[in-house]
Amino acid sequence: MSERYPRIRLRTKSRGYWIHEGLRLDFYMRRPHTQMAQAVMRSMDTYLNAVGAEHFAFYVDDEGDCQSLDAEGWAFTRRHLLEDPWPRVILQQDSTEGPDQYRFEYQGRRIDDPEWRGSDKEACVASFWLPTEYLEEHGPERVRAMALELAAPLPFCSGNVGLAFLGPNDVVGVTEEIRERCLRYPGMDIPDVVSFSYNIGTRVRGPSWLTFLGQPVLGELGGVDALRARLHSPGTTVRDLDGGRAVVTLGEWPEAGDTEQGRTLPAYRELARVLEPWRYEGPRYDKDFTPEERRRWERRFLD
Repeated sequence: MSERYPRIRLRTKSRGYWIHEGLRLDFYMRRPHTQMAQAVMRSMDTYLNAVGAEHFAFYVDDEGDCQSLDAEGWAFTRRHLLEDPWPRVILQQDSTEGPDQYRFEYQGRRIDDPEWRGSDKEACVASFWLPTEYLEEHGPERVRAMALELAAPLPFCSGNVGLAFLGPNDVVGVTEEIRERCLRYPGMDIPDVVSFSYNIGTRVRGPSWLTFLGQPVLGELGGVDALRARLHSPGTTVRDLDGGRAVVTLGEWPEAGDTEQGRTLPAYRELARVLEPWRYEGPRYDKDFTPEERRRWERRFLD
């Protein structure tokens, strides 16, 4: 177990799904996919070049079935991403021998369809997975550099990069395992980006190790200088990015915290208070969470 985060390798009793600790890099965008398809492609290629396309064995088709990422599969994936007005693209490993360490997921939403009932609340989302082994081998500076490179072409409203419970958290048994650990380790997220993208709009999920802020939230905060003036925790930095955007970094390394050891992540709590007026509360994760448990989780950095 790292001093900064727990080592988690669990399998559910039902169907043997893996749950493990890892890093997620998620970006939410209130822009029609047709206006940013090339930008999403650039970010996907940046990720594949950084971690190695050989890690990916399958893509998920429109029926939810895994198909081989052979030459034809790669060609289909790129064509789908560039030409479909609301694509869903999932690239994943062969998980028969262990947990998925790498994964790319993109969900385009019908933001440019005024007749679609959710178009005023939806956001497109791009999500990238990294194992903690990658962080340990290459160091946090390499991961930060990758996150900035992934974010650069994306017209994001917000983004989160940090520790998370990785696994299919929409299946029976997975959420129960997570529920037993999530309040102990507040710095480990429980992301469900596809569900969040239905109604996150321009709100912010933060805080996380790296919290990316775009418009309109950064402008409503008063800009980079005003945001920087409100954050005083040691190790917290605010970096100005082009296009009226910024990234807040909470320390050199991502931290899980541990409430049983009194590590409550004060820098995360400080940023949570600053972002509270724009905070997004996600949908309930699973029947394994009671409403009170869900509220405690959502407000873990505020109460």
